[in-house]
Amino acid sequence: MNMDKTYVLKQLNELSDRYGLGIPSEAIEKALSFSRFKVYSKGEVLARTGDKTTVAGMVINGVVRSYYVDKDGNDITQFFSAEGSWCIDSGMVGFDEMQANWEAIEDATVMLFDVKDMKELIYSDGQLKNNWIDALESGMRYKIYRENGFLVETATERYVAFRKRYPMLAERVPLRYIATYLGITPESLSRIRSTMKEGINE
Repeated sequence: MNMDKTYVLKQLNELSDRYGLGIPSEAIEKALSFSRFKVYSKGEVLARTGDKTTVAGMVINGVVRSYYVDKDGNDITQFFSAEGSWCIDSGMVGFDEMQANWEAIEDATVMLFDVKDMKELIYSDGQLKNNWIDALESGMRYKIYRENGFLVETATERYVAFRKRYPMLAERVPLRYIATYLGITPESLSRIRSTMKEGINE
């Protein structure tokens, strides 16, 4: 897909400013030079478990999710990615094969790039290298947060934490996906939401 370079550059600069990344415009332009853009329709699969990981992506607009299917055939959401977030990124952290399935849960525009090219760009610039370290640390904190949540929090507490951590996604993501992300059934999530609303009304 061809996209207007000026428009995309503006979007990426705005994302950088919004999240306080401080990425130089020159670095963004360099990334654009080896990237392409693809629009995925709602429900379309971006990648599947076991796919090669030479290509990764960043969500420009829309929401995608990673998920896996357990031995009983249950679809379990692992992670959500919205504007400015990495996706199909197993290769960026050293895996040779995709570790999860990825699908669009809204129509989504994704910037796709070669993992090797992006890593070379990151390691060539001090600011980008710092951003990458921050991203890796954030990913580790997220992993610990998720593990701790399942060990010590109730389902209601996990849902409250999800809404606090991802306030915009809570209104954009179908409840069945939020439920599997939280490790509960959609029916349980509906009860939690109803109870919370009743508490607010009281």
